[in-house]
Amino acid sequence: MSFRHSIGFPCTAGLKLPRVFMAAGGPNASQIGQVGGQRRASSIAMGDGWWSREKRPAANDPPIHPFMVETSDEEIQDLHARLDKARISPPLEDSGFHYGFNPLYLRKVISYWRHQFDWEKQVNVLNRYPHFKTKIEGLNVHFVHCKPFAATTGQLGKPLMLLHGWPGSFYEFYWMLPLLLTSQDDLVFEVICPSIPGYGYSDAPELEGFNTLDAARVFLKLMERLGYSEFYLQGGDWGSIIATNMAQMKPDCVKGLHLNMFPVTNANLVVLLSLLLGSHFPSLVGFSQEDVNRLYPYMQKNVFSMLRETGYLHIQATKPDTAGCGLNDSPVGLAAYILEKFSSWTDPQNVHLLDGGLERKFSLDDLLTNVMIYWTTGSIVPSMRFYKENFKQGLWKREDARTGVYVPTGLAAFPDDLLHCPPLWARQKYKNIVSYSYMPRGGHFAALEEPQLLADDIRQFVAKVEALKE
Repeated sequence: MSFRHSIGFPCTAGLKLPRVFMAAGGPNASQIGQVGGQRRASSIAMGDGWWSREKRPAANDPPIHPFMVETSDEEIQDLHARLDKARISPPLEDSGFHYGFNPLYLRKVISYWRHQFDWEKQVNVLNRYPHFKTKIEGLNVHFVHCKPFAATTGQLGKPLMLLHGWPGSFYEFYWMLPLLLTSQDDLVFEVICPSIPGYGYSDAPELEGFNTLDAARVFLKLMERLGYSEFYLQGGDWGSIIATNMAQMKPDCVKGLHLNMFPVTNANLVVLLSLLLGSHFPSLVGFSQEDVNRLYPYMQKNVFSMLRETGYLHIQATKPDTAGCGLNDSPVGLAAYILEKFSSWTDPQNVHLLDGGLERKFSLDDLLTNVMIYWTTGSIVPSMRFYKENFKQGLWKREDARTGVYVPTGLAAFPDDLLHCPPLWARQKYKNIVSYSYMPRGGHFAALEEPQLLADDIRQFVAKVEALKE
């Protein structure tokens, strides 16, 4: 289900539509992305940065070079030795995943990891698509770059950058890539999947301060180096904020922005009033019945649930290195810490299950491959530091939080993601929403969990944007 631009608000007997909702997107509001009939330019400065201890060279246009994921017998032997020495606490009876990763199921994961998981085979899977590195702002930035399968026919792909978050990686997109690289209805993509600096095979910043704005600038420089003057962006989790920042910095380069996570960081009057009135008068404030179902009861579905699920965030936004030391030293601890998120963020009801529901939507091979990217690169600590760098000032206080996004935007709202953002709220930030889809199923890791659904939504969004430009 999707809608385009704005929703009409039917009149209700005895109730008058407040001006605040009219201005926010009611039937008499200006077209989204238009102010006074003219597209309002809105951008933030790109700035510049340098994140290496090495002195910045005078000339800085390094080449792009191929990269291969590799492993060794020593790396695998070290992993196996650590798995053999794992010390697991006994579980509480019938506790499911309420206390975190269940120790009984953890033993099964360890056994599979030690005796059945084939890292050498998975390295070959990772190398199925071409990998590259290039130095930007002192960092070797890793990315996967895939040409369309239909390239031999001469069909040009639409450049599309896919951006991951935490605790994911570029590998999240591997099952969706074939769907995007295959031509369908005369639409095919050329896909770039970078690793955020500090994640996986990208260098970690060696100096303080690297946040989403810096990642956005680095990836804009990457796209420029690859020769793209216009492109599409897609992201979830941190990737959604980075992609949004890219659209804010260079709106003329971003043909379209597609997100599967889009929380609005500033609670303005529109958001607060709609939240108070929405459960009783949804049509008055522009909520659909689906919005009501996903939002209310608000305290239970949003406040209490987020308190349960954000303990990790407080640690990583304050003292990431302390917890990171143990995770970087123990593969079992790392797997428990990461995979617990793939359980509860995929479906909140998984908390009641002994196995956390992990194998309902994912294979252990895929889950452990993602863990191994963190383990073999030692990137869990810098990935956790990314939270501290972004929360130092407060996301809601930064310039990008106060700046609207005016590029064509497509939003895919998955029902089991951590938070639901209704169209009315999304429009406070994203001023040119071309499509908003209430996805029928799926959670936070949409590309890995529901690759077909996400790929289809990206396609329909890009098709709409391309049609608008004709």
